[in-house]
Amino acid sequence: MTATFLILAAITIAGTVATMAMRNLVHCVLALTLGFAGLAALYLQLGAQFVGLTQILVYVGAVAILAVFVIMMTQKPAQTTESIFSSFWLAGSLIAALVFAVLGWAIVSSSTSSRPLPPQAEAAVRPIGDALMHRFVLPLEIMGLLLTAALIGAVVVAMQEKRGTA
Repeated sequence: MTATFLILAAITIAGTVATMAMRNLVHCVLALTLGFAGLAALYLQLGAQFVGLTQILVYVGAVAILAVFVIMMTQKPAQTTESIFSSFWLAGSLIAALVFAVLGWAIVSSSTSSRPLPPQAEAAVRPIGDALMHRFVLPLEIMGLLLTAALIGAVVVAMQEKRGTA
């Protein structure tokens, strides 16, 4: 394991743990975005450029930002005085540690871990982009139009609800 991998893994784990631990929804989504970005960086480090860039575009660039806007548009900021930990945090932590130990043991003792790796298939970004822009351009454009129509419809519905309550 390299130092880069360990740093990226720590960033990914810190973002996802912060997502589960925080009470403020906006902070949770921002922490989840950090976890998504760390995962994308791990994919890029492994040489999976298409998956890493798709992770950035779809999850970091679209899903997380959409979630922030939805939360900001639909909820009033509320101050919570509750504890961030559940009353069952000790039992949950023990069960999570047990599951992690069993999965780690299963991976280490597996017979497939000693086999040589098969040669990797070439999956570069250029052939995928060429296929999307030439062979699958019509389905890609239709999907873009449907998503745009859904976004416009959501804005119209939100504006009508806002006018009705005001």
